[in-house]
Amino acid sequence: LTDRDREAVRKEFESLTSPVKIPVFSQELGSETCRETEMLVKEVVECSDKLSMELLNLVLDREKAEACGVDRVPALVVEGAEDYGIRFYGLPGGYEFSNLIDAITVASSGQPGLSLETREALAKVTEPIHIRVFTTPT
Repeated sequence: LTDRDREAVRKEFESLTSPVKIPVFSQELGSETCRETEMLVKEVVECSDKLSMELLNLVLDREKAEACGVDRVPALVVEGAEDYGIRFYGLPGGYEFSNLIDAITVASSGQPGLSLETREALAKVTEPIHIRVFTTPT
């Protein structure tokens, strides 16, 4: 992070109300972006005393990976008071970086920030939905 980015993230994190833990699943071999992802999350976590990072190995920490539903690296789990199912796969850089910051803020508050109309529509969903968002590096 640049000094300017770090300061903007610190300012954004002033609104954090509860602790957020970010388990990072990584491994040395077979991934080009694991090390970058680890470094990025470490820098983000340093921007607030309400954040913590746990570095895990996908193979060695298999039970935790399975419990989190993680099957590839790099992977980030964003946990607030509970696990809300927020996952990031790959390096959350570029436009995805702001989504990571937003996810941390949401996990801290425990409130999704959705309109009443959206919450009412979601209340009608009766089966689990698995949403994936794919991005390409720019």
